[in-house]
Amino acid sequence: MRMAIEEFDFAPRLSGARIDLRPIVPADREPLYAVAADPLIWEVHPSARWQRPVFDAFFDEALAEGGGLIVHDKAEDGATGAMIGSSRYSKRWCEPGEVEIGWSFLARTYWGGETNRDLKGTMLAHAFRYVDTVIFRVGIHNIRSRRAMEKIGGIEVRRWFHPTNADVVEHVVFAIKKQGFLTDFLEKAPKILDSDTEDISIKY
Repeated sequence: MRMAIEEFDFAPRLSGARIDLRPIVPADREPLYAVAADPLIWEVHPSARWQRPVFDAFFDEALAEGGGLIVHDKAEDGATGAMIGSSRYSKRWCEPGEVEIGWSFLARTYWGGETNRDLKGTMLAHAFRYVDTVIFRVGIHNIRSRRAMEKIGGIEVRRWFHPTNADVVEHVVFAIKKQGFLTDFLEKAPKILDSDTEDISIKY
């Protein structure tokens, strides 16, 4: 039986084929900023998180809200390697029955390969233990991320506008459904679905 959304674990430790994820902690501030300080990561992003005050607000929010995860590279021997970015689970802007994955970034050396797909797949597998729909909000002008969402099977379902801050840009909301994840996203990755627990694991 699927777990209830009220039981959602926002601070899991997860392991994919190429990455490991763990809950963010205060000591991660400086090493994560060392990754985020590359302005080219944020070239088409609506937030200038390479700037220290903007990054600190982003980091403080992740700690306060919960759901923030640090992304580590995985070494060839399976050991946890370098810190390469972060991501987050949230329910703040979700409709009933949804969980959001967002605030994700990776060091540019990990762009263009399978790392982002592994990150999203690992986080989706965890989320689908609790919900049938996961959403992703992408700034309307962030064409790179919008295309990336389409490549992993995201379907545009609505637009999002900040309810109180008109300076926040319009966002496109993409959704991935559990069934679509099982049939499309995992097409290149053998999957295991436990019929009793509905747990999903990914093996490449």
